[in-house]
Amino acid sequence: MNKVTISDVAAKAGVSKTTVSRILNGIYDHTKEETRNRVLQVIKDFDYRPNALAKGLKSSRTNVIGIVLSNLKNPFWSTVLEGVEDVCRDSGFNLMICNSDEEPEMEEQYIREFQTRRVDGIVINPTVRNPILYQKLLEQNYPLVAINRRIPDICIHNIVVDNRKGASLAVHHLIHNGRKKIAVFVYKNLNVSTWQERVEGYCSAMLESGFTEEDLIIQETDQLSGSTKETTLKFLRDHPDVDAIFSTNNMMTLEVIEAIKELKLQIPKDIAIVGYDETIWSKHLDPPLTTIKQPSYEMGKIAAQLLIKTIVAKRKPKPGTIVLEPQLIIRNSCGSQIGK
Repeated sequence: MNKVTISDVAAKAGVSKTTVSRILNGIYDHTKEETRNRVLQVIKDFDYRPNALAKGLKSSRTNVIGIVLSNLKNPFWSTVLEGVEDVCRDSGFNLMICNSDEEPEMEEQYIREFQTRRVDGIVINPTVRNPILYQKLLEQNYPLVAINRRIPDICIHNIVVDNRKGASLAVHHLIHNGRKKIAVFVYKNLNVSTWQERVEGYCSAMLESGFTEEDLIIQETDQLSGSTKETTLKFLRDHPDVDAIFSTNNMMTLEVIEAIKELKLQIPKDIAIVGYDETIWSKHLDPPLTTIKQPSYEMGKIAAQLLIKTIVAKRKPKPGTIVLEPQLIIRNSCGSQIGK
């Protein structure tokens, strides 16, 4: 059997080679959905695979993108990666994955290695501590998309979630369920926009609900394993009147719950809890956990689409911020009442 070419795909689908190429590269702006589906079906039927080497030589591209994440232990990122990988697969790109572990030196090393390997562009959940490097990449017109965190004072493609709204949903739900002493738990280093915005959303929701600044309870904790549990044990012994905790990170939430149970307190009878990030285990906890769900798959999908569009387009899209909407998932960890 002769090798299938892009011309064969185009002829069978009744479109031009340019249309097939654009669809392979994830550029759908000027293509009807029916046409796109028809071309993708022909590609599948023919088992068509573009010659990566020839394609790279012609376009000066490797058709590989990289992603640098801050903490792969967090299950949030597995869903983000699903979105990125699905777009890469549909667009004929491969993906390289690195974990900076919140270390700016490691983040810089991975970015340098990606460039050395001629990776076409990078999706990054930034440590936010390499501003000179980020700016230099942009000045070099290197395709870069930041996700989940904002990078101050740098004009970059950015996909984030409305964290203030997410925090507000959590706090109003706790208040609706009769909670009077609500604390927010957050990791240290408020330079990270996600954590900062969630605390700001907590404060705003409390104040607009009639609480005063003296009622705000902000507890910081370290990211080291076990640190949040110890912080929570001490906090609850020192603040026995606290009847609700808004946890701003899903890894943190597990240690908060562990501490609550070690103190023989009951959820939600003695203390209610809302966690940030919906995970596969949230509904299986005892009691099932009320959470703020982030559109993680959509974040990964949009980031990959935008990055690939930036890589292949002759006219680069203008940098800007896309803000996604969070959702309150109500379960039993705050009480029986439903609502905001």
